[in-house]
Order: sequence, then C-alpha cells, then structure tokens
Amino acid sequence: MKRTFQFHVIVSTIAFSWLAMQVVHEMGHVVHAWTSGGGVERVVLYPLEISRTDVAPNPHPQFVAWGGPVWGSLTPLVIYVVLLRCQWSRAWLSAFFAGFCLVANGAYLLGGSLFPVGDAQTLLDNGAPGWTLAVLGITGLASGLALWNGLGKHFGLGKPVAPPDKAAAWGMSACAAVLLIAELLGRMLADR
Repeated sequence: MKRTFQFHVIVSTIAFSWLAMQVVHEMGHVVHAWTSGGGVERVVLYPLEISRTDVAPNPHPQFVAWGGPVWGSLTPLVIYVVLLRCQWSRAWLSAFFAGFCLVANGAYLLGGSLFPVGDAQTLLDNGAPGWTLAVLGITGLASGLALWNGLGKHFGLGKPVAPPDKAAAWGMSACAAVLLIAELLGRMLADR
C-alpha cells in the first residue's frame, strides 16, 4: 500500500505540474500580447498537444515570445515563496511545481538556442541573441534542479524512507483532474 501511494503522489504531481506549467507559460504570452497591443486569436491547451498561443496582430513578437518562459518560470516561483512564507506544511508541492517550470522553460530555451523551434525561433528571428537563450536556459535548469534538491523524501524516496503523504497524493490527483477536464472542455468548446 505504501508503494501505491508513493507512485500515486509522484505521478499525480508530475501530471499536475505538466498541465499547469503549460497554463502559466501560455498566460505569459497572453499578458505580453495584450500589453503590447497584440490580439490573442487562440490559446491551445490540450493534453495531447504542445501548448501554444496564436497572436495576430503581433506588433512585438520578441516581447510576446519572452512572456511565456519568463512568466512561466516566475509565477510558480512567486507562488512557492508565498506558500513558504505562510508556512504551509505542503509547500514542498509548490517547490516541485516551481522547479518543474524552471526546468521545463530552461530546457526549452537552452534547446531552442541550439535547435530553434517555437518561441526560440521567434526570439532569434526577431533579434534576440542566441547566447541570451542559452544563459537563461542554463540558469532556469540549474535553479529548478536546486529547488528539487531534497524533495525526494516527500515522495517516499531516499533514506530514511518516509511514508508518502496520502492527502497530497489525492489533492494533486484532484488538481490534475480539474486541469485535464478544463482543457478537454475548452477544446470541445473551441472546436464547435
């Protein structure tokens, strides 16, 4: 039973983090599009696709492209700091989420500096130096890994092995399920 909940908390936390990371990343694009006078045509958040924000007109494509990785990294970090200051007993969940977002966005920028696609392609095509993507990518990766350091005990990993937090497992499952249902419903409504 202990292994079941260990698996449960790991899988549900990763599933939630993946879905929520895409939400905060695309939110950054939307905010930057609106503040720069652009128009958001569509935001694609669907579990079986890579998320994206279609902007037209897009008077400042580099600014809009930076919005995703910047706010997609900073928003979860701010949430973590707030929950840590509030001394929430499960702030480790937000530390994992913040680390996940930093690693994902950092890898995206670093990979994009070497093999430009998506936001990285837009950034480079619109004048961003490739080294900035690489430096920010490495910084994001390193920061995310640093946040993850020591969190294994909360997932029943390492020694001594602590029992997994059943409430955290069920809570993360519920949060992931809500995001999944919202994305599926959003897709159904968009396809009408």
